[in-house]
Amino acid sequence: MNVSSILKSKGRAVSTVRPNATLLDVTKKLAPKKIGAVVVVGENGHVAGIISERDIIRAVSEHGAQALSMMVSEVMTRTVVACQETSELDELMEMMTKGRFRHLPVIEDDALVGIISIGDVVKYHIAEVQMEVSAMRNYLATG
Repeated sequence: MNVSSILKSKGRAVSTVRPNATLLDVTKKLAPKKIGAVVVVGENGHVAGIISERDIIRAVSEHGAQALSMMVSEVMTRTVVACQETSELDELMEMMTKGRFRHLPVIEDDALVGIISIGDVVKYHIAEVQMEVSAMRNYLATG
């Protein structure tokens, strides 16, 4: 299974924020949507970074409550690891495990076209394994 298949099923909507937004602005996007990260998009529409719950917690830990008034650009992860629609599920699992992150923007031709979370990866991996088990059972039953 690849990213394109996952996006067909889950959709391509991506929550984004500008680098000059505050961390409080980000929390107001994360909480109601029950998501863990938003992609930071610059004026030219290109991905400038990503900011996650972990980034916000780190900032609050270091700066206290005033961290919520800090700009996203001060806290975001600037080096964004992304995937493409042709990326396979196994690749995503390896990238997320090695990088210790839970969100991968999907970029095609320099454009943000979706986002994949660790929850998506787990959900579709389980579905893949269940299909394989079902096929094996059918094969064994019909011999």
